Amino acid sequence: MAVRHRLPRTRQFRIAALAAVATMALAPAFVPAAQAQRAEQPLYEDASQSVDARVEDLLKRMTLEEKVQQMVAIWLQKDKIQAADGEFDAQKATQNFPNGLGQISRPYDRRAITQGPAAGAAAGTVNRNAEDTARYINAAQKWAVEKTRLGIPLIMHEEALHGYVAPGATSFPQAIALASTWNPKLQEQIFAVAAREMRARGANLALAPVVDIARDPRWGRIEETYGEDPHLVGEMGLAAIRGFQGTTLPLAKDKVYVTLKHMTGHGAPESGTNIGPATVSERTLREFFFPPFERAVTELPVMSVMPSYNEIDGIPSHANRWLLHDVLRQEWGFKGVVLSDYFAIRELNTRHHLFDNLGDAAVRALDATVDFETPDGEAYALLPQLVREGRVSQQQIDESVRRILKLKFNAGLFENPYVDAKAAARKTETPDAIALAREAARQAIVLLKNDKGLLPLDPGKIKRLAVIGTHAKDTPIGGYSDIPRHVVSVLEGMQAEGKGKFQVDFAEGVKLTKSRVWAEDAVELIDDATNDRLRAEALETAKNADTIVLVLGDNEQLSREAWADNHLGDRNSLELIGPQNRLAQEIFALGKPVVVLLLNGRPLSVKYLSENAPALIEGWYLGQETGHAVADVVFGRANPGGKLPVTIARDVGQLPMFYNHKPSARRGYLFAETSPLYPFGYGLSYTTFEMGAPVLATPTIGRYNKVKVSVDVTNTGTRAGDEVVQLYVRDDLASVTRPVKELKAFERVSLQPGEKKTVSFELTPRDLSLWNVDMKRVVEPGTFTVSAGPDSVKLKSTKLTVK
Repeated sequence: MAVRHRLPRTRQFRIAALAAVATMALAPAFVPAAQAQRAEQPLYEDASQSVDARVEDLLKRMTLEEKVQQMVAIWLQKDKIQAADGEFDAQKATQNFPNGLGQISRPYDRRAITQGPAAGAAAGTVNRNAEDTARYINAAQKWAVEKTRLGIPLIMHEEALHGYVAPGATSFPQAIALASTWNPKLQEQIFAVAAREMRARGANLALAPVVDIARDPRWGRIEETYGEDPHLVGEMGLAAIRGFQGTTLPLAKDKVYVTLKHMTGHGAPESGTNIGPATVSERTLREFFFPPFERAVTELPVMSVMPSYNEIDGIPSHANRWLLHDVLRQEWGFKGVVLSDYFAIRELNTRHHLFDNLGDAAVRALDATVDFETPDGEAYALLPQLVREGRVSQQQIDESVRRILKLKFNAGLFENPYVDAKAAARKTETPDAIALAREAARQAIVLLKNDKGLLPLDPGKIKRLAVIGTHAKDTPIGGYSDIPRHVVSVLEGMQAEGKGKFQVDFAEGVKLTKSRVWAEDAVELIDDATNDRLRAEALETAKNADTIVLVLGDNEQLSREAWADNHLGDRNSLELIGPQNRLAQEIFALGKPVVVLLLNGRPLSVKYLSENAPALIEGWYLGQETGHAVADVVFGRANPGGKLPVTIARDVGQLPMFYNHKPSARRGYLFAETSPLYPFGYGLSYTTFEMGAPVLATPTIGRYNKVKVSVDVTNTGTRAGDEVVQLYVRDDLASVTRPVKELKAFERVSLQPGEKKTVSFELTPRDLSLWNVDMKRVVEPGTFTVSAGPDSVKLKSTKLTVK
């Protein structure tokens, strides 16, 4: 329900109104009263005016203090705007923020100052439900538009990595699992649901999607990414943006702004530890890390970008004017806001040791064109004094506030700041959203091994199924999640499948951690004695079964965002933790059909499982419909078609391991292989496909021309299934070194048995371009190898000549 707010009752406007009344008393009776009302209405409140005109009118009315308050948020200090019971308190807000406020950080959560200054969530906090969040946001907006001098509404930002992070919201598969679908159309649908659920509660800005490329699986945040390839990350990122925000502005009433995260180098930290320096050159940035960001801000109306915590070449991103101003704003033409990551301006001092006071940090961040400080206004609260001291110019403030106001006008907040709190729950986790979560989980599953066609299982041939693994019952869904209304466990999915057909037994088998609460700081592993007992019990359960589903992997504590020195999440090993391999070994020794399902957020070096498991499935974290989707795939209602968005290394000693390396890399090791355990783009099916070599519309083109590429793909098996046609390019000879191959296009296609399709792509000059020795993007004449296949290794090729 959209409700037009009352005009702000300021002293200035009251005087104008009294003057208008006096004038009307002396005027002829035929002068319409509405004409006087229009005369007193500020231009910025007139929705018929252009956004730019409204912004300039409002900006000129604002004091310096009012402008600066638009540049800050509130989170840890929420006690300054809410009562002891957590309800929004307009009187306290006015007392503490008489000049208004720019935004509220995570309005759904109940975090307060007593919970400490860390960037993540607080363990054990029960957050607001849909209606409570909507009421809280409505109350805050009512204060902003009716109780502050100029009536400027608030930005409400929330997390939405794989669905809206809030109680009862639909939880989709984790980002790395969504990337495994290789399905941008599905991705767009998913984030349209997330946007709908967010806007229903009053949120209007998502801190998503993450379009970092990830090059180190030790890094705990790799699960938040769409993988290692710039093109795949770019396509999935663009699809997420279309879902969240649409393709035009102003925002529709069921859409939210996106925030691109984290610019950049975040996914290649030194030692694989979060926020470590990104030791990458400008060339590497431009070839690999920049493209997903550049495509997003040049192809869609993205209005918010978040810098990364890390440094590049000695300059932290929040202090990097070259990165945020010269590249983002000037080269790419970005017109939106740069929103700081949580506490990142403070960390210019505490982490990077650039300064010894917040004032200096504020000056540097603003010079880099960071517009918003989150989650609270610490450094930027000092900006008025810094202006008076001449260290920051009024023009800098105006430029940032101009961008912020434009964000708010284009969101329609001045006309429609409120939501229908009673309808919020009805618009959340609807039947279509649940069905979409299940379909997304099915499409995300990657079949790594299927020895002797064990899968799909035939329920008619099973009398007793053993489901083993602690996370078969207590199913993880990944970081940046709240609590959905219900998470379907793997055990629940198998029990539903077996009802009336076969018996399902459960044994924990191995327990990994005492808790799997992502937000808890301490991570406590389970002692050997406990796991020895659980393994013995599981073996007895397995002996009585004729088929076994073994669930292994990680959980939300074992690989996660390391947001503080006492909250770590990165690992120096890629192996399964605890005695999981030993459990698998003893289960395999029984000689029974065993399906191993991995639930995890980072690619694991599962050499033993790869060699010995009869069937191996990479599930990642599959969201709230995990159990249903796993049962669908295991029993053949769905044919797995997911593909790996990352390379899986054999062990940590191979790192860094990514497919698009340079020719001089991977020379070889003594006593070890350089090939990965599983290559980028890999994934099996229950059917078979035949893919032809790419066919060029013409074998020779000019440097500024495009070329159509066609690839035939045929389902040669007996089941309907999906295949992903992947198109790669290599520049054979160039003035600078080029990767051995680069993904340039892909399409997931569904084929019936015997069906053949021709998939067509278009290679553009940009696809064939490079950054030359002068760091200019050019297409050099010569030959290019154009390859197609089901993954990055099994390729068929042809040659393209560029003159």
